[in-house]
Amino acid sequence: MKLGSSAFWDDFFRLHNTATETVLKRGLWFGAFALAVGAVEVASHTSIAIPIAPFEVAGAALSLLLVLRTNAGYDRWWEGRKLWGGIVNQCRNLTITALAYGPEEAEWRWAVAGWTAAFAHAARRSLRGERELPELAELLGDAEAARIAAADHMPGYVSSRIAALLRQAADAGQLDRFGFLQADRERATLIDHLGGCERIAKSPLPKAYGIEIRRFLIIFLLVLPFELVDKFDESLAIFVTPILTMLIAYPILALDEIGSQLQQPFSSTSLNHLTLDELCATIERNVLALAEGGAKPQP
Repeated sequence: MKLGSSAFWDDFFRLHNTATETVLKRGLWFGAFALAVGAVEVASHTSIAIPIAPFEVAGAALSLLLVLRTNAGYDRWWEGRKLWGGIVNQCRNLTITALAYGPEEAEWRWAVAGWTAAFAHAARRSLRGERELPELAELLGDAEAARIAAADHMPGYVSSRIAALLRQAADAGQLDRFGFLQADRERATLIDHLGGCERIAKSPLPKAYGIEIRRFLIIFLLVLPFELVDKFDESLAIFVTPILTMLIAYPILALDEIGSQLQQPFSSTSLNHLTLDELCATIERNVLALAEGGAKPQP
């Protein structure tokens, strides 16, 4: 992340991955409508303006609704980030505990680390509704990746394989009871964190709430030019009215879009989604580094 004055101007002019990229066309549409209102005012030489008082009340109410919606969306985004922070920590804890108390065999150590890293990848793909698993084919082999992709719940399948590895070592007397219980508790907590993420992904804000906000927003911006058009001389009204309408519409439309996009923090198509690819890469790098006590076996 850049700091200083250069970052300030970079953010000002940036279009990619911002609400501006999405709402610009909508703002131009409202500007065109305002231009038509100004043209009618000038051509008819008759005032078609309406009082400003209703806009003061409606604008305050609309602002409050948009802020509440944006805050609700941010709460979902932040909760998702905290849950994934828990997944990162639990993957590390699970690997450290299993390797510290488990057998010294390189194959078993790499299996535990590999399946733990696979859990993060499977969770990310599951939350995004994806079944292509190229990173798991590289980690575990094509056959295992195909089995995971065919599972009804991919992270659950991966978690069951981790549990099987822990039980295998415990039954062989190579993982003591304390180590087994501690590692299995970490594994179960991973499922708890994933369940919280699935709750966010499958329970967006009520659709009716968003629909009514957008109806209110559209009506407000359509009526706005009728309030602005008589504030200027006829020679200026046709030019200034659409400009002011677009300037007022931009922050309103941007807040609406941000609030809508924040509802889906795990989707790769969502604006400013959580960087799950980077988080999964970090998990994989960390847990595999912990297992480097022996040679990595071939899948």
